[in-house]
Formats: sequence, structure tokens, C-alpha cells
Amino acid sequence: MREIVLPETKPALEWINGRVVQKVSPQRKHALAQAVFAGALMDWARAGGYGDVGTEWEFRVAPPGEDRRPLVPDVAFLSFDRLPYEDEDAADIPCVSPTVAIEIISPGDRRSDIDEKIRVYIAAGTSAVVMVDTKRREVDLFDLHGRRGFEESDTLTHESLPGFAMPVRLLFERPRPKR
Repeated sequence: MREIVLPETKPALEWINGRVVQKVSPQRKHALAQAVFAGALMDWARAGGYGDVGTEWEFRVAPPGEDRRPLVPDVAFLSFDRLPYEDEDAADIPCVSPTVAIEIISPGDRRSDIDEKIRVYIAAGTSAVVMVDTKRREVDLFDLHGRRGFEESDTLTHESLPGFAMPVRLLFERPRPKR
């Protein structure tokens, strides 16, 4: 297996569809949805001792028979089952896929790149990939069973996140000033 290594940059670089793709600096809606999702996952993971949660965390992902490549989900949950708590150095840039990857669609994202990231994550062992579209106010969850759509009135849950439940509307709410 070949390992694709890219230089460290800001924003990060990813290897998608056989080419280097630089992540886009998030705009407000993207940044707010990312912070809400990360906060909800972090509270859940720490309270239950389930694993680590991070934003813009680089993973070295390798589906069976394919090159290992860098992917940087907007938010990631990595369970202690996939990478033990004691293996702190390996957790800096894990050579496993995240347990759950959350991607928030940016204006310039190509549909073919989004589809490829979903394919790679799932093939490499990610239990669920959540795609958040802040423009359309839609959330899709992909796993081995296929795609499941969520509306704003729904609560996002998945078996890989036992006990986690987040109202989808929180991803799209804009903070209001106190009056």
C-alpha cells in the first residue's frame, strides 16, 4: 500500500478523487454548524467516556486495497474502541478512519468529491458519515445501510453513537441577541 503524504497547510489539504483538494475556510453558517455539532458530540463523548472529538482533525484513511490518504473531516468522533485512550501519540494523526465523520458542505464543494469522501470513509470502516448542508438546511447520514435524510424537526441519532441525540434544528439556528 502506498501512502499519500501532503504538506501541512492552512486550510488543510486532502486527497480526493486522485488529486489534492484544499479545504475552504468556513463562512459563518458553516462555522456555527461545525461548533454546534462538535460541542454536542464533545459533551456526549466526555460524559460517557466514549472517545475523542475534534474539529479539522487529520486522519490517514485507507480502504482495503487502496492507498492511505489524508482526509480532514469538519468534525470527527473517534471511539476508544478504534483507538485506545492510552495510544495518545497515534491519536494525533490516526491511521484509522474516524468512527463518525461530519462534513459540512462548503459553497465550492463538488458533488463527485463529496460522494468520494463518503465512499472512502465507509470503505475504510467509518460507521457513519453525516453531511450537513447549511444552505439547503438538510442533513444526510450515510452508513453501510445507505442514506438517511433528516429534516429540521428531526433528532439525529445513530447506533454508533449510543445515547447521543441532537435536534437537527440546532445546526441551523442563528444566535439571537439579548434584548
